Amino acid sequence: MQAEDIEVPIINNLNGNGDRQRPKGKDVFKDQQKESESSMESPNLEFEYGDTDALTAELSELYSYTEEPEFALNRDYFEEDFRSHARGRRWIELTAEEQRSHVMRLLDALEVTDRDKRLKVARAILYLAQGVFDECDTEVDVLHWSRHNVFLLYDMGIFTALLELLSMEIDNNQACSSAVRKPAISLADSTELRVLLSIMYLMVETIRVQTEDDRPEWRAAREAFKNELGSPLYNGEPLALLLFTMVTKFCSMNAPHFPMKKVLLLLWKTILFTLGGFEELQEMKVRGRECLNLPPLPEDSIKVVRAMRAASPPASAMELIEQQQQQKRGRRSRRPLVKQDSLDTYNERDPFKNDDARDEEEDPEDTDSGIEGEVDPLDRDVIIQPPPPPPPLRPPTERVNFPKGLPWAPKVREKDIEHFLETSRNKFIGFTLGNDTDTLVGLPRPIHESVKTLKQHKYVSIAEVQIKKEDELQQCPMSLGDEEVAETPTEMLYLGMLPNLSQYVIALLKLLLAAAPTSKAKTDSINILADVLPEEMPITVLQSMKLGIDVNRHKEILVKAISALLLLLLKHFKLNHIYQFEIVSQHLVFANCIPLILKFFNQNIMSYISAKNSICVLDFPHCVVHELPELTAESLEAGDSNQFCWRNLFSCINLLRILNKLTKWKHSRTMMLVVFKSAPILKRALKVKQAMMQLYVLKLLKIQTKYLGRQWRKSNMKTMSAIYQKVRHRLNDDWAYGNDIDARPWDFQAEECALRESIEKFNSRRYDKNKNGDFVPVDNCLQSVLGQRVELPEDFHYSYEMWLEREVFSQPIQWEGLLQNP
Repeated sequence: MQAEDIEVPIINNLNGNGDRQRPKGKDVFKDQQKESESSMESPNLEFEYGDTDALTAELSELYSYTEEPEFALNRDYFEEDFRSHARGRRWIELTAEEQRSHVMRLLDALEVTDRDKRLKVARAILYLAQGVFDECDTEVDVLHWSRHNVFLLYDMGIFTALLELLSMEIDNNQACSSAVRKPAISLADSTELRVLLSIMYLMVETIRVQTEDDRPEWRAAREAFKNELGSPLYNGEPLALLLFTMVTKFCSMNAPHFPMKKVLLLLWKTILFTLGGFEELQEMKVRGRECLNLPPLPEDSIKVVRAMRAASPPASAMELIEQQQQQKRGRRSRRPLVKQDSLDTYNERDPFKNDDARDEEEDPEDTDSGIEGEVDPLDRDVIIQPPPPPPPLRPPTERVNFPKGLPWAPKVREKDIEHFLETSRNKFIGFTLGNDTDTLVGLPRPIHESVKTLKQHKYVSIAEVQIKKEDELQQCPMSLGDEEVAETPTEMLYLGMLPNLSQYVIALLKLLLAAAPTSKAKTDSINILADVLPEEMPITVLQSMKLGIDVNRHKEILVKAISALLLLLLKHFKLNHIYQFEIVSQHLVFANCIPLILKFFNQNIMSYISAKNSICVLDFPHCVVHELPELTAESLEAGDSNQFCWRNLFSCINLLRILNKLTKWKHSRTMMLVVFKSAPILKRALKVKQAMMQLYVLKLLKIQTKYLGRQWRKSNMKTMSAIYQKVRHRLNDDWAYGNDIDARPWDFQAEECALRESIEKFNSRRYDKNKNGDFVPVDNCLQSVLGQRVELPEDFHYSYEMWLEREVFSQPIQWEGLLQNP
């Protein structure tokens, strides 16, 4: 598989100015009206970002709606065997010992050679993991018994047995070859795999989530299971590597029947469980800085982001047209859109403004910290308006209290201080002192004050320390000796992934491309619907609607799992070692990840986030506890009553975070954002009124503002103000004015090649078994060399005489040649 396999078409519906081309005729007005209505009505989204959604939502997303009849099948197979041993009693009435003995019988039955009998037993185990729902009255009861049964199954060693069966199914060449020959693949082709993966997912997800009322033995089991999953106990490799192998096998068309949604969900949850989520990452980062004697973090980024308010979306062209029409109707009393020459208008969070200035603030609509009222440069007649009458004084009780100061503490890198001093010395003295940041002789007093301020906000990252240490190890391999590498789960995962890393990354991006809502179906693209399409295609309109919702939901869950998985890998590898992060990010960039994510956002993002591709009554565990009402076309169209779709908003934020990680401090990749005309695409994403999503959009806009030209900055001052308010400041980064545009040529290849060279040196030094071959001392002692034991093949003693004759006696040796001078 090559990187070229992923063809991401460059966004082609943009005109030369980077603005989206609109259809002509009547459609343009309809489109503008739709956008206008969606932007005017977009409310604040009460969304809390986390590692995962609620447990019930995560469990329900494991099953397609097409799989609904299989719940009853699982129950029937369990009851069939259970009745003969339980003597009329129910599972929840058995004692703990009786439950254990029944699980042991099921475990023994898994060993049978008959494939059909084995599948029946696996379905019975799945029914236990699903919470023996036929004996429960409420969803809470189902979750309670599911948790109880899952810990029992783990304690009895079911997981290891399932893993052996999964390995057998993966290596089942007969099933793979028959699936390859089939013209259409359906649910029936992956039955065994789906049952096994479902049980494993339920075990991983249930044990991963810790609750307050967990028993002490459950807590101990949780830690043991976590260590087990992260260790190379399964065929000498962690479980995650087996699942990655399934992904690459599926994407190379060798196993098109693999149920990819279940594989990806299990892979994501396994890595989340073994490596840790975002809060654990923050704690590991704090501990890592303490170990390296670095100052503590200036703030907890998770808390800062959660406390942020969403900004108002930019006005669309339709809203501006309506304003013009209102003027023509003779509406005299109107608020002006005054041209803004500085950021002082938006000073409510400026720490250097005194409180007196805040008392004189205008109407609360004006002071909403946001990016509304975006003015199109073509609509100049809207801007020039007479000043309004002075607003009436507000009573003190209605005063809006804004938090003082900006949300983030500014940061400065050591490199930035060196650059500042180099420029100052060249200007005032005429020569430089290299990397010396302490000598200020000959520089004027204001420069002394500037350096003092910069040093107060200096931030040294763990990555900088790691790069410095790696350079030292490369320069002095003998004197510094071998580096002690901790055997962490992240380190073991990287070591296992390294040989086939590019294949894993390309496979994930292929799946992301196939699942993206903007992708067009191609004949040669991979079929990701193998585990959602029924054997018999729908014949009624209602069945077609249900299947359509199921397919869209299936794609959304795939995007959610892949985006969360990639983000987790990037964050953990970056914390473990910066060059591990760099090799993954470089593989992503070479496989066209940047245009792929931009292509994903080049859609009506508001409608994607508010999509209602779910049927609540069919979600697990609701569908197994309650009587199912009769589904109608109207009820399917109505969908749920949620304000937004959690998984879609989660996916969007994850993809934006990945894009930020790929482009941060990379000049050539930032220029890719400019070349692919990402600014109008990202600006449309600001319509989503969710603070965290807006923050990452604004970060991506900030790094490219200096390259977008003065006209763009002039006509997007509200967006610039939002960047100033919400994004962290780098004290000597001239992002807002572009006066100090990086004059280096955009040599993508040279930058990436230099980075790849550093990565390869790191991998060679740390993981190459034959490392330091040039520095190994040579053994010159004849007795020592002849006395070394040489490993010979088992059959060598049968043919050693022939070998002597062929290799020694029949070869003429010119002994006098040794006496001649070379």
